[in-house]
Amino acid sequence: MISPNDRESADSSIFLPEVIGRVFAEGGFLQTELSLEHRPQQEQMARAVAAGMELDEPLIFEAGTGVGKSLAYLLPGIIHATESKRPCVVSSHTISLQEQLQRKDLEICRNLFKSIPELEKYAEFKSAVLVGKGNYLCPTRLATALRNKTELFPTEEMEELSRIAAWAEYTKTGLRQELNPLPNFDVWEQVNAEGSACNRKNCNHNTCHYQRARAEMRKAQVVIVNHSLLFALLNAGGMAPGAKGILLPDDFLVIDEAHTTAEVATEHFGARISSYGVDRQLKMLFNPKRKSGIVRKFAHPKQLQCIIDAQEACQEFFGYLIATHLAKHKVVRISELGWCEPTLIGPLRACVQTMDGILSKIEDGPMHDEIKDQRSRIHSYYSGIRRFVELAEEDHVHWIEKSGRAGNICTLRTAPIDIAPYLREELFNKETSVTLTSATLSIARDLRPFQVKIGAEQETAKMADSPFDYENNTRIYIATDVPVPSPHDQRLAIEVLIDYIRYCVSKVSGGSLVLFTSYSDLRKVSDSLQAEFIDAGRPFFAQGQGMGRSDMTAAFLEAGNGVLFGTDSFWTGVDVPGSALEQVIITRLPFDVPTHPIAEAKSEYIKERGGHPFSELNLPEALVKFRQGVGRLIRTRNDKGLITILDSRILQKSYGRQFLQSLPKHKFIRMNKADRDARFCEIHSELPGRRDLDNEPPTR
Repeated sequence: MISPNDRESADSSIFLPEVIGRVFAEGGFLQTELSLEHRPQQEQMARAVAAGMELDEPLIFEAGTGVGKSLAYLLPGIIHATESKRPCVVSSHTISLQEQLQRKDLEICRNLFKSIPELEKYAEFKSAVLVGKGNYLCPTRLATALRNKTELFPTEEMEELSRIAAWAEYTKTGLRQELNPLPNFDVWEQVNAEGSACNRKNCNHNTCHYQRARAEMRKAQVVIVNHSLLFALLNAGGMAPGAKGILLPDDFLVIDEAHTTAEVATEHFGARISSYGVDRQLKMLFNPKRKSGIVRKFAHPKQLQCIIDAQEACQEFFGYLIATHLAKHKVVRISELGWCEPTLIGPLRACVQTMDGILSKIEDGPMHDEIKDQRSRIHSYYSGIRRFVELAEEDHVHWIEKSGRAGNICTLRTAPIDIAPYLREELFNKETSVTLTSATLSIARDLRPFQVKIGAEQETAKMADSPFDYENNTRIYIATDVPVPSPHDQRLAIEVLIDYIRYCVSKVSGGSLVLFTSYSDLRKVSDSLQAEFIDAGRPFFAQGQGMGRSDMTAAFLEAGNGVLFGTDSFWTGVDVPGSALEQVIITRLPFDVPTHPIAEAKSEYIKERGGHPFSELNLPEALVKFRQGVGRLIRTRNDKGLITILDSRILQKSYGRQFLQSLPKHKFIRMNKADRDARFCEIHSELPGRRDLDNEPPTR
């Protein structure tokens, strides 16, 4: 839970839309002071955001690539936060985007304010980047761990604890990402700020990194979080019920990259309990093999045996689920009562009672808080497993899944079937401004499906097109003869795909990003073409070869003429401007296979209401992902390149019209293996002088 801000709100002395109009208008401050070009679409968005903040009303705004949405919400957000003495919370999709906002975009805002006398007072705004508590080192918990290291850690982990302690002497941020190599997970669990011992009573902001981050947050006009943290905190309570505000008292919120809102919220408004997590938590209390644990010196033998009994029950319970329900499948939906014997619930309840007995003998202080926190976690596992076994969450889908290299980790999962009521309550019924923005919110230029999906049917929704010249800077090719994969001709489909990718990459001098919907397809094509590309002097990168996404994208950018094969996560967020990315190849239209329990449950829910799952669920999600993938190509005004689509369904199926409408320009060029030499050429080459090359889909 986020603590209250030490401030009171105030009435603004300005009319925000009028001030923002002078900043973004043609000939306005952005042009005269920072020499930035006037973008009518950016002005349109900034005025709409300012109006929403002024009136404390929600706003849905689709801003096409290149609009400059960050400044369009940050500038009015900073001014409004300063005037009203209310915090502006900005949520981005990833931690790296948080850092970009802090390091780059907010500095542009500060420079603008400094250059204009009437806005100079806003230049002193403060900002804070907040990540989850578990990312921060807590000196209080570290000191406790060092004092009790013989009870807490086996010999082999003592050295890691010493390494963290040495780093603690000089780190300025206390963030685990700063420690290289990253700390051992089990040791870090004992010293991070996640525990209840890290509180304002035991820690102060001069020494504790998390408490300092919280103190900075309470003074900040702009607080930057990520979506996962936002929805995790909201699911955990976030604020006292009935209080005005979303995350902080009397705040207002901006959600960037909002096309991911429903998916991230669904992930965090459910439950996730793994066999690994329960076992590790119990062994943090007492590990019989290592003879170590946080309660070792406080518990008598019977109490320690109770903890051991719970560990054995945990192994038996989850082991049974893996051996039976998960014997043939990695993911299994649970929908009927009596699906298993609740053999773990009793031992966990007894363990909680044992912890109560231990706590009664420990005086107040950091160790009491530490053990109390461990007791709360065990109780959460007890309550969560009991509710899962009873299928208590009626509006949730329940499933179990196995993971781990040996397939020996079992996880109980739940998620809301319909996230809209949750988001309506947490975001849109709070009587405060909430701005949701992204380049890809609409379906065939209709924002209504997105509004329904997130529970914002009654809220204001607007759009601004991209200012980029797609007509002259892009060329779109669609292959008409790539067979759709089926159980009978999968090999043929892959062979044709390999041939087209080889051909299309070879004809483009810059880099090519090849997007797959299946890791299996990616691997087969990669195995066939990797050596060819490398021999041709084309640096090759493929997801799953050991390099992380950020490092791979950076290496691809540096290569200049590389080839990058990616699946799911590469359809969004990849930003490679210039000739390093001159072609995006879409291998298949990105339909998800509707076998996951969430998709199954949503389909059933739609059918029960008389709807059509394909048109209401599968197709809209595929269209958004398609737009995201296509959007990887043009990242700046000067970018040029090709969009190459190797899925003939876009021309053959009735739903193909909506994919065509999602392309950034009307005209495209058909090609097949017989005529592609005459039709396919890179963006820097003139098209052959034949009128029949350009095909235009039906009018939108």
